[in-house]
Amino acid sequence: MKGIVLAGGRATRLGPASRATSKQLMHVYDKPLIYYPISTLIHARVSEILIISSPDQIGAFQSLLGTGEEWGCSFEYAVQTEPRGLADAFVVGADFIGDDDVALILGDNVFYGGGLGEQLQRYTDPEGAVVFGLWVPDPERYGVLEFAEDGTTVAAVHEKPADPPSSFMVPGLYFYDNSVVEVAREIEPSARGEIEITDVNNVYLRRGTLEVSKLPFATDWFDVGTFDALLDAQTWVAGQQRRKGLLIGSPEAAAHREGYIDDEQLHALAVAAAHGGDLTKSGYAESLLRILEFEGTH
Repeated sequence: MKGIVLAGGRATRLGPASRATSKQLMHVYDKPLIYYPISTLIHARVSEILIISSPDQIGAFQSLLGTGEEWGCSFEYAVQTEPRGLADAFVVGADFIGDDDVALILGDNVFYGGGLGEQLQRYTDPEGAVVFGLWVPDPERYGVLEFAEDGTTVAAVHEKPADPPSSFMVPGLYFYDNSVVEVAREIEPSARGEIEITDVNNVYLRRGTLEVSKLPFATDWFDVGTFDALLDAQTWVAGQQRRKGLLIGSPEAAAHREGYIDDEQLHALAVAAAHGGDLTKSGYAESLLRILEFEGTH
């Protein structure tokens, strides 16, 4: 399975801060926002990743992320000339996807939870489509799952319904078989001119090949689309990392855990994070070294 991080859009709700830079390049505590979805894909053991962004920002992502080789991954880049909807990622990325299955994650979504990587790894060879259901107190703001009487089979997906049929929404992470490229190409743009991901999911639903995997209630998730959401994510990450000594949303840590890089490579990345200087003066470098210290005591 290959992965796509969609990091386009205009981020108008984050203006004027987003006027000169992509939302996904803004920091969430000690790392750029785009690090978080990349680390989620790595935890799913998806290492071939396409980053899609706008023409004026794609160069900044290339400068930040490079080839991905230092994380044991392979990164490619593509331009979305206009924000034509989430499902347009499969059209833009068709050549990259080739004959493979594909995971799509939104560049402004932060996921964290115990066992999340293992759960995602079970769906990297989908027979159709897999979406993830997450309980939220305000489902009317999102795409909402309606379940059949068995409580697990998806009966319908509703986009921002006034009267939600459940409290389970669909966050910005989707797994598809290779047919998603042709499905996306055949979707007619909605009234707002976008190729809607809900329409793609409903095609799989009509085929009887849309599966839902409910994320544990304790899963933490942020859709970083507003200043309040950005502040909430920053505060939460800072609190978790300070209190528990964790490193959340780190591609280096994810790559090390999944076996893409070894201890020596992780140490070298810590040195690089400190720009070759005193590692104790870089909080991020110290956090990377703490991973090695923790593992050495267990």
